[in-house]
Amino acid sequence: MTILSSAPVARLLETLHRDAEASDREHHEAMMATIQAPGTSIEQVVTDILAEERADYRGTYRRYAGNFLAVSPAFGRFLYAMARACKATRIVEFGTSMGVSTIYLAAALRDNGGGHLIGSEFEPSKVARARANLDTAGLADLVDIREGDALDTLKEVGGDVDLLLIDGAFSLYLPVLQLVEPRLKPGAVILGENAFQPEYLAYVRDPANGYFSQGLLDEGRGNEFTVKVA
Repeated sequence: MTILSSAPVARLLETLHRDAEASDREHHEAMMATIQAPGTSIEQVVTDILAEERADYRGTYRRYAGNFLAVSPAFGRFLYAMARACKATRIVEFGTSMGVSTIYLAAALRDNGGGHLIGSEFEPSKVARARANLDTAGLADLVDIREGDALDTLKEVGGDVDLLLIDGAFSLYLPVLQLVEPRLKPGAVILGENAFQPEYLAYVRDPANGYFSQGLLDEGRGNEFTVKVA
């Protein structure tokens, strides 16, 4: 049996996914209504969000301090499977939020025999809730959640990285990848959730930058699977 399927972790994840669905329903419905409006495309919505973020990404995401903005159960299980498959011992996560994705990744570290997960989250209330959730899951000893701007908190990650999850402010996807890039092992996995950003996709899909990349598990969420190949 895996840590992920053990009773305490499974029950906690069930509760967190239920709470996330209730918390984020209004946000998701509003987003879908915007995307489906006549004359509107996902590209235009992303362009508008990026423009707002570039003016003040902290302010943009502070509005969602009460929202989970969590990964789906399917993507969470995929995160666990990928961390197990690449035998990850060091994981970096940009955009910890309430710690749902962190639990999946930390469970994989435990089942891999141990390791270290460095997370970054700039909303203090979310940092507190994520730490509490990891305590409940019995996985807190594997995780260092750093409060603040990821461009500061992830400057030093303490060693080579096996897996990078990017799931924060859209406008920081490429800067965060490039910040962690020198620490990515050959064969490292990079998972971009909601990776709609044209600059990010162009970068990881250009073989000259040393990556192999494609979309997967789309679910309408723009998930991008990337491997460091050079």
